[in-house]
Amino acid sequence: MVSRQQAETALARVLLERIRNDAYPSTTQMTMLEQVIPASLVQEYMNVLLTKVSQDQWPSIPMLARIRRVAQALPA
Repeated sequence: MVSRQQAETALARVLLERIRNDAYPSTTQMTMLEQVIPASLVQEYMNVLLTKVSQDQWPSIPMLARIRRVAQALPA
């Protein structure tokens, strides 16, 4: 039997890969990921988001705001 944590981690990995591979990731998928992401994947997620905005000549304000929100949820 699969535990809730295992299922959420599996979902988080699938969503993280989709977000990494999409030029303009779905806001719905990013929100879903943020609801289930385990602490062990947060740094990788932040790296994906930061890479996306650093490669975009004009990064979107919503993406920058999302990065800020995720960063604020991290321990100081």
